[in-house]
Amino acid sequence: MKIIILAFLCLGLTISCQNKKENQLTNADKIIGTWKLLTGTTITQTDTSIVDYTKDQKLIKIITPTHFSFLRHDLNNGKDSSAIFVAGGGKAKITNDTYIEYLQFCNFRDWENGTFEFEYTIKNDTLTIKGVEKIEKLGVNHLTIESYIREQ
Repeated sequence: MKIIILAFLCLGLTISCQNKKENQLTNADKIIGTWKLLTGTTITQTDTSIVDYTKDQKLIKIITPTHFSFLRHDLNNGKDSSAIFVAGGGKAKITNDTYIEYLQFCNFRDWENGTFEFEYTIKNDTLTIKGVEKIEKLGVNHLTIESYIREQ
């Protein structure tokens, strides 16, 4: 009987320790993983553009504690007018509410060496990032809001 009681105590202790670890995860821990882009909103002065990234294409963003990458392609294997492939990545810095991308590699080479700072929130399996993308030499200066769903 003592062995059964001891086994239940050990099991209870193990479960409580695991739950405590999960509850102690910070946003900086929760953002790590693979995310699928659902929508992107771009606001330039008074113009707003919303793109549904689940229609005819897919974009994933992979975030590690130190780096990020993104890959986007059409869902028709590049065989029609919707053909597209975009990729980039670089270093990242993550705090509990800020995510900074240091874009070192991109097939749109004029975007390379850009630094993009985003505020982010995570609710359940949804990541939302919001920040200004600005590249003076390209005339790019807009607010970006993107919504992702966790893939892994």
